[in-house]
Amino acid sequence: MSSQLKILVADRQIVRPGDILAIVEQKIRRPSYNPEKHVYIYEDKIISAVLGLASVNDNDISVIPLEGRYFPRVGDTVIGLVVGVGITNWLLDIRAPYKAVLNAGEVIENFSPITTNLRDYIDVGDYIVAKIAVFDRTRDLLLTVKGKGLGKITEGIVIEIEPSRVPRVIGKKGSMLNLLTSKTGCNILVAQNGVVWIRCKDERSSEVAVKAIRLIESRAHMRGLTEYVRMFLDKELA
Repeated sequence: MSSQLKILVADRQIVRPGDILAIVEQKIRRPSYNPEKHVYIYEDKIISAVLGLASVNDNDISVIPLEGRYFPRVGDTVIGLVVGVGITNWLLDIRAPYKAVLNAGEVIENFSPITTNLRDYIDVGDYIVAKIAVFDRTRDLLLTVKGKGLGKITEGIVIEIEPSRVPRVIGKKGSMLNLLTSKTGCNILVAQNGVVWIRCKDERSSEVAVKAIRLIESRAHMRGLTEYVRMFLDKELA
């Protein structure tokens, strides 16, 4: 994108597919699509590709989608539900068009399919925090659990939200997520595929955290949402 933009929309303004968001100095003859920002760039225009909220940051603009499924990307942190157990791997649903595979060697050292029953470690119905290690559409989507904070979920609760609402639950530079964790005292992990893992000190904090996340999800289009959620949390936790 050009370093000089003439922004035509306000931050957090609702935009539709085809809306012109900004004018750039440099003309691009052939349309190009930026999936990270959910915009098309054509000639001297930046155009929204989805229904969402305009996000204006310094001299940059993107769109936060308000609808759509999760599409995997290498490096994403996801929370998957185990839906199948094979001889050498687990099959996980990560709420994407593709199923994901977690190989046994990721979890068990010196794994041997002859002597090891994978169900003794992870079974159908378990949730796993993982990162996408390989995804190129020509073979299975592979996960890894080698890293800090990754592995089987053994405590807390797990809820699902619309994947398109993930940026709103996290907020700019983590502002919304920081508000949620500081007010409730809960540890909250928002995975890129729209699955949220919540661990709280008591049932009441957990209940309020879930309510707040549902509130953010339902009012993702709202301006001043962070302050609205702050007031909600103060009232609920008073």
